Amino acid sequence: MNSFRTHHRERIAVLFFLLFICMAGLTGRLIFLMVCRSDYYSARAEDLHQRERTIKAARGNIIDASGKVIATNRTVCTISVIHNQIEEPEEVTAVLSRELGLDESEVRKKVETYSSREIIKTNVDKELGDKIRSFHLAGVKVDEDYKRYYPYGSLASKVLGFTGGDNQGIIGLEVVYEEYLKGTNGKILTMADAAGVELENAAEDRVEPVAGQDLYVSLDVNIQQYCEQAATQVMEKKGANRVSVIVMNPQNGQIYAMVNVPEFDLNSPFTLNQTVESQVSERERQDLLNQMWRNPCINDTYEPGSTFKIVTAAAGLEEGVVSLNDTFSCPGFRVVEDRKIRCHKVGGHGSETFLQGMMNSCNPVLIDVGQRLGVDHYYKYFEQFGLKKKTGIDLPGEGVTIMHKKENMGPVELATVSFGQSFQITPIQLITTVSSLINGGTRITPHFGVKAVSSSGETVHTFSYPKTAGIVSEETSAAMRYILEQVVAEGSGKNAYVEGYRIGGKTATSEKLPRSLKKYISSFIGFAPADNPQVIALITIDEPEGIYYGGTIAAPVIADIFKNILPYLGIEEEKEKTDAAFRIYG
Repeated sequence: MNSFRTHHRERIAVLFFLLFICMAGLTGRLIFLMVCRSDYYSARAEDLHQRERTIKAARGNIIDASGKVIATNRTVCTISVIHNQIEEPEEVTAVLSRELGLDESEVRKKVETYSSREIIKTNVDKELGDKIRSFHLAGVKVDEDYKRYYPYGSLASKVLGFTGGDNQGIIGLEVVYEEYLKGTNGKILTMADAAGVELENAAEDRVEPVAGQDLYVSLDVNIQQYCEQAATQVMEKKGANRVSVIVMNPQNGQIYAMVNVPEFDLNSPFTLNQTVESQVSERERQDLLNQMWRNPCINDTYEPGSTFKIVTAAAGLEEGVVSLNDTFSCPGFRVVEDRKIRCHKVGGHGSETFLQGMMNSCNPVLIDVGQRLGVDHYYKYFEQFGLKKKTGIDLPGEGVTIMHKKENMGPVELATVSFGQSFQITPIQLITTVSSLINGGTRITPHFGVKAVSSSGETVHTFSYPKTAGIVSEETSAAMRYILEQVVAEGSGKNAYVEGYRIGGKTATSEKLPRSLKKYISSFIGFAPADNPQVIALITIDEPEGIYYGGTIAAPVIADIFKNILPYLGIEEEKEKTDAAFRIYG
């Protein structure tokens, strides 16, 4: 009996001991959670009762060289519902579907969804958002947001780019300068009970958004508008596929205009022609959109034709294998190995100097200069001038030069490259290289971005761009300016002449591949004033109908542009025209 009682007491003691250990452990754990982990669990508890809504930051404006706002924001609203706060689901469904023009079943599905927040529709006009707010529907939230707005519609569409649904940059300057433009979103924090219903008297925490920075660019609306008008007119007149124009400062690389007609509406960038829209698949539709958004000035390559003779001439002068007074003979062709390469003048130009050969845009003369240089030296200057690299322009998707490998470049390839065929470059590469050859020999970087300015007006960042001095000597650069002025004054580019101004330039008519189709790109590159270039422009006309010679249809467009923009840029007419040849060589 005693042994039984003793055993029973031992079991009770063990039980109490175990209970004590458990209680001690639980107490210790409780103390640990209350003291050491209190911040963590307080935050968790607060999260369970907090409702968070984003306050979108205003995206920075894009402002042109004259101070005009070319990309800004419009206030819109985001309509959403919080299930646990809705008191009259049928009324909410009916009102939102009616006012927002949405399918009632889709709205009801979102109203009945158990979640902290369901977005019904974004980018709702502020007037409509205010109207929905006036119904005072429990559980319906109307938050103000921003939608990108472009005051000039399609102006410079492929340069500016546009934003997506959450206001992030998609293409163009909008995406390149995203980090400066986007700003920082704010938020609204409200308290809710266990059922998810907001507490009426609870304090509302608000973290204010920080607006994005304004981007100042070199693009000038007035120059852009005039160039677009000129490009559209020649495209319609010649039935061309497209026309591109670049206007730039050759001294520092600032771009005043970049035109690619047809452009698209920046305020409706996902809209195709209605007829096309109804006839294509979703994949085909996306391909068409990509083509519509594409910027041929920087994305596409082409055979430059005779405008590239500027590069060959500069290389020949710099290397010393040719001078302006060297004489050549043009019978209308050159035989290189087994190839008979023709001049555009079938009967030939006869005896002519190098200067006259450039004025006449004579292929045999430039072939001879290329042969004198040889592959090694030609390739050296091709790289020295920067043609093997991208220009570094501040736009996405820049194309690269498509050139023969040095080891595959024989006499025939050298001959055709010398006058601008059998390889491809982008328009931006051509105008950048020519700028660098006529500005004294400094390779520049073409660009739009000038500075980023905070909403308070403080300059946050001034953008700078690489330059490479000495790609040619000042003497060679001066000679090129003189040659190209004579091309306009008395040669193939005479249709680019503007009275009162000294214009330099070069025409081109390049045949597209395959040659059998007989499709052409007509172009002209020109600059002014010829002795001290302050503006340079390049136009390319893709597949013009009828007469397609660059000197006939492209040069007059640049002349018309210069006639209007030179006074606007403050470049005065010359009262007395001095002899350029005497100033350079006298």
